Amino acid sequence: MKNFLRTLLLLWLVPFSTLIVKSQDFEDVYHMLQESKILNDHFYGFSLYDLNADKFVMDVNGSKHFTPASNTKIYTTYAALALLGDSIPGLEYVERGDSLLIWGTGDPTFLHNRLDTRVVYDFLKRTNKTIYFVASPMRNKFYAHGWAMEDFEAYYQPEISTFPIYGNVVTFRQRGYNHLNTSPKIFQKDLDFLPEPKKGEFELSRSFRSNNFWMSKWPVPNNYVNEVPFIYSDSLFVKLLSDTLGKKVNRLIYTKPNDTKILYSGETKNLLREMMLPSDNFIAEQFLMMCSWKQFGQFDTYLVRDWMKNNVYKYFSAEVALFDGSGLSSYNKVTPQNNVDLLVLLKNKLPDEKDRFRLFPAGGVDGTLRRTYSKDLGQPFVFAKTGTITSVYNQSGYLITRKGRRMAFSFMNNNYIDDRASAIRKEMAKIITYIRQTY
Repeated sequence: MKNFLRTLLLLWLVPFSTLIVKSQDFEDVYHMLQESKILNDHFYGFSLYDLNADKFVMDVNGSKHFTPASNTKIYTTYAALALLGDSIPGLEYVERGDSLLIWGTGDPTFLHNRLDTRVVYDFLKRTNKTIYFVASPMRNKFYAHGWAMEDFEAYYQPEISTFPIYGNVVTFRQRGYNHLNTSPKIFQKDLDFLPEPKKGEFELSRSFRSNNFWMSKWPVPNNYVNEVPFIYSDSLFVKLLSDTLGKKVNRLIYTKPNDTKILYSGETKNLLREMMLPSDNFIAEQFLMMCSWKQFGQFDTYLVRDWMKNNVYKYFSAEVALFDGSGLSSYNKVTPQNNVDLLVLLKNKLPDEKDRFRLFPAGGVDGTLRRTYSKDLGQPFVFAKTGTITSVYNQSGYLITRKGRRMAFSFMNNNYIDDRASAIRKEMAKIITYIRQTY
């Protein structure tokens, strides 16, 4: 806590212009950046902070605003650690005689095909009471500002909801030459063939306005698996839950009493790792929903953003503008310095390095950096979150040098022609690896 307050005081009292130091030690890295043809054909920024010395040692365009893409999830991680607590709230409930009344908490893991702990399912399955689902109002929308409507059927953009189920997607799996099985099974009847045969590759699509799905008559590829978001509603939730439990679930309008209980489904840090390593957008958005439920007793993620603004961002060097928790919104804007500010605060909140690094993809080991870096001296040395959307590629996280220096960095790239992403990623890895091996 002492270090945390010290960092906040430092950021509050000292102008950032005095903290940004062009150290002679890193003059060669400046030359690498300035001479890079790959980096200098677009807008990039790089900030490097020495955690041991508590100062910036490099900064290029660090005060300029960029689209962060999934670097946004670092902000979501901090909000979850600050507001949610150690455990994921899986269900809010109260028992009244022979009735069990349940409310959603925003937990994204319920019946999720990878993340479900079965805690909530087993609780509901075992009860001999009549189950009543009480819907909760959601003050934010099912899509965040700036999301692309044309991506409505993309696996990475499920709808936000108060009580997610099955990850709010239908999973389609190849079974035979021209057949797909659906999970949940209830959607099987909503799958049909496109009216006209299509030439070319197999295609699966969903109606924009309804949960009707179509597949082309082209042969289904072997081992084909696809997740398509469904249109969420309270009535659909009840239908899916009833079908899954094998017993009737009722809907009820009921004022929530003060004596409800919470059933926890898992550990917060474990779910944060599941969000950060594969960069799961759905989990990120639902984390903000759970934070809102826990901190404010309602589903309004704008309240979480206001809390972060008033309690965290006010100490930062530049304004933070975030409109979602995942980074899908193109409206999001932060600076490389902002990202480093956050990484410094995260270090103070999670001072145990192993505990903190576990939340980030490790270069050459796992997550979105598994193929970007190679281990050095048999060890990973970069622990960072990537951020990738069209014409955006960023990395922000922690770096350990061969001499044992601990660094926080943010390397952001915006506004390039998208087919150059691979070259940009390699160039960034070359520079970060050089810093690792030289300093």
